[in-house]
Amino acid sequence: MTPPPGPRGLGLLSTARFFAQPVKGMEAARRRYGPVFMIKFPGFPAEVFLTTADLAERAYATDAEGGRAGEIRRQFLEQLVGRHSLLTLDHEPWWRHRRLISPPLHGRAIARWKAEIGQIAADEIAGWPLNRPFPLRDRMQRITLEVIVRLVFGMRESPRGARLRAAIPELIEIAGRPTLLFMPPRALEWMLTARAPRGVPFLPTTRFAEVRAEVDDILFAEIAARRMAPDPDATDVLSMLLAARDENGNGLTDQELRDELITLLEAGHETTATALAWTFERLLRNRPVLDRLRAEVAEGEEETYLEAVVKESLRSRPVVYDVPRLLDKPLELNGHRAEAGWMVSPLIMLIHRDPEAFPDPDAFRPERFLGPDAARANKAWMPFGGGRRYCVGAQLALMEMRVITREVLRAVDLRAVDPAPERPKVRHVTLVPAKRARVVARQVTNAQEPPQVQERPQGRKRPAERAKAV
Repeated sequence: MTPPPGPRGLGLLSTARFFAQPVKGMEAARRRYGPVFMIKFPGFPAEVFLTTADLAERAYATDAEGGRAGEIRRQFLEQLVGRHSLLTLDHEPWWRHRRLISPPLHGRAIARWKAEIGQIAADEIAGWPLNRPFPLRDRMQRITLEVIVRLVFGMRESPRGARLRAAIPELIEIAGRPTLLFMPPRALEWMLTARAPRGVPFLPTTRFAEVRAEVDDILFAEIAARRMAPDPDATDVLSMLLAARDENGNGLTDQELRDELITLLEAGHETTATALAWTFERLLRNRPVLDRLRAEVAEGEEETYLEAVVKESLRSRPVVYDVPRLLDKPLELNGHRAEAGWMVSPLIMLIHRDPEAFPDPDAFRPERFLGPDAARANKAWMPFGGGRRYCVGAQLALMEMRVITREVLRAVDLRAVDPAPERPKVRHVTLVPAKRARVVARQVTNAQEPPQVQERPQGRKRPAERAKAV
């Protein structure tokens, strides 16, 4: 068997150009080389990309027989989420954490949060500016952050909660900068721990270390307080994780709890906010879908069509573009051989554009998840990955998307600032709207005329607007 075809190793400039327009670059590679192709990015093992659902299942099967997703992610994420995270662990340590963390995030456990998530969203939406452009992704991040702080961390109105709300956005923003993301792991660790670079205030690593330390102090203090005074009736994830025990009667250590809390923050805050921003970016450019969804929400109908809209949004604009595994042994893929030490990556962005699974993939059509075609669509739908490492927070993310989308539709009428679609842009390990999903909001009325868009100078808002502005 031969290695998969693909371009020769890319240089740094070619890699930068490639990821400036990742969907376009990957689609060009698939057209030229077929459904399995290989790219060697500088500083990384050879990576074999898989662009159909059947091929993806071959990669997911390695979770049980020699694939290491955690080792791949460590070089990107360990400095943020730590060594004891579902994202960075492999094999038995990963299984132990998965068994302890899954129950608090199961569908029945999170169902009780539905009304509170709706209220969090409604409170935030009430402060959105009217009749002037703003980036929707930023506002969605405020909602999903509050969900994490209240329902996952269990921190409501307290000084520690206020400090955490202030520190987390900066921590996530700095962690996603390319200067940190693509720095060699050993160099990054040295810059974060050695005295000489820590003394240089303008380095991004210096500020990252400072903010990370602040967040850690808050979380360790909260963990200690909960251990001193446990609440058996608490329903937040942290409280349930503090009570969880494995088959040997052991719970998670403070460091393990800290790492998994940051993991849930990383996996459930920015990604869900981005998915919501993409949902409205798509809806606002597909008015018949938006009109039908708005009518069904207004009439209080079942969430069947809303669920299909959420699925179609995640299909057409997946937030996570690939889910690599590092191979412990060779893997056969359509007559090609991927060697041990290489990565194999189901390429979600192209699997979701496979015309065999999703006819007319450029069309935004939630109906593909309803009726006779739903089984075929669901088989190839994998925004949360697959196999044993299917995202543990997927049910919470989907519930958030349904609840928050409904609250937005009830409260405001959104319009896109620019009718042209926003292109996907790589940020950290996700695909985000390049313009952060810029929209204009107006109060919901029966009128259909477009809103009057006004770019007011900063500092000249009316008193009511100043009170609402965030």
